[in-house]
Amino acid sequence: MATKKKKKYLYEVDLMRVLFIGGVLLNHTTTAFKNNVGSGSGSQLFIEATHLMLHFTRMGFMFMTGLVLVLNYYNRDNHWLGFWKKRYISVGIPYIGWNAILMWFATITAGVAINWPSYYKNLIDAIIHGNKYYMYYILVTFQLYLIFPLLVYMFKKLPNHHIAILVTSAIVQLLLVIGIKYWLPGVDRDSWWYLFRAYGLNVLVYQFYFIAGAFVAIHYDQVDKFIEKNHRVIGWSTLALSIGTVLLFFGNQYILKLSMSATESIHQPLIFIYDTFMIAFVFWIGRQYAHARNHGLPNWMDRIVRNMAKVSFGIYLVQTIPITLLYGILSTMHLPSIVMLLLLPVGYVFVLGGAFLISWFCYKIPPFGVLIGRPQWHLTKGVKKYVRNNESVKNTVKE
Repeated sequence: MATKKKKKYLYEVDLMRVLFIGGVLLNHTTTAFKNNVGSGSGSQLFIEATHLMLHFTRMGFMFMTGLVLVLNYYNRDNHWLGFWKKRYISVGIPYIGWNAILMWFATITAGVAINWPSYYKNLIDAIIHGNKYYMYYILVTFQLYLIFPLLVYMFKKLPNHHIAILVTSAIVQLLLVIGIKYWLPGVDRDSWWYLFRAYGLNVLVYQFYFIAGAFVAIHYDQVDKFIEKNHRVIGWSTLALSIGTVLLFFGNQYILKLSMSATESIHQPLIFIYDTFMIAFVFWIGRQYAHARNHGLPNWMDRIVRNMAKVSFGIYLVQTIPITLLYGILSTMHLPSIVMLLLLPVGYVFVLGGAFLISWFCYKIPPFGVLIGRPQWHLTKGVKKYVRNNESVKNTVKE
């Protein structure tokens, strides 16, 4: 009688989640400090010039989404209507819930009385467009869920051409970012459909990262061996490219004369190459963590990674709360720019710690787990079953 193969837990995915969400919050924290140091100061220039180094985190999130979805669904006999129902409900409830909560929070912290008709109008607009409170990622994910069956079908239909799919996707991505940087700014997009006008919310702009995640999931062992063999080249290249982002900043500002928004756009050819190397390097770091767990890694360190990984989606969802509080605190401080810059690590700990505590509260206290995609009560099974360690997305792959 055939036995079902056991699955092993991919601990490296936990650390990758932590590194990417940590990078996202650091990105947004530095923006808060940039807005509160002296205009034209050396501190402001330092933050602006190094800011592009942190922009790999968005693409890392896209990569992780493709990786984990394919790990979980590629080798199943999928019923796609059930897939859509499960995914849209489990992610849709937090999306709608936090849009509503954060809009209320933003209103009361601004000291403005809530006008409910206006509130609901703005809420519906935010839900439709995904353009508030860093919710763009979820709107992009919704689009990915819609086309995910086609992604799986493509890889299964062309089993001998997976490298060709990946290379073609990379070429398309490079052409996309070249067009976005050098052609699109001169085009009148007012009459375009919203998802093309606001291209940062369009799933096609991130297609390479989803496809790369799918490729890694399908060929996990081969990719792992390749990255392990070449990790030194990948690591040094990543370092060189990170320094290159600083040169890119000055080139954009003083040679191309771009606006600050365009200068620090994530959709640039060099950033695409940098992101790709950085994601590969973070994957290697994750694998070292997985190995270290069996070779004396301190329990406290492993516990921190596991707990943060459990609520990483929640941290992403609630980050607006500690970031808004940080803006308020910084606005009351009148310090020299260099002192403000030196306080950036403190501000980062405040934002990351605050987001974690809110997410951990939701994770532990029913019924708030539903707000971070980890419901403690499953209504279809009754409230008798309380799933403390419910995994909305399992980090598993067949051995």
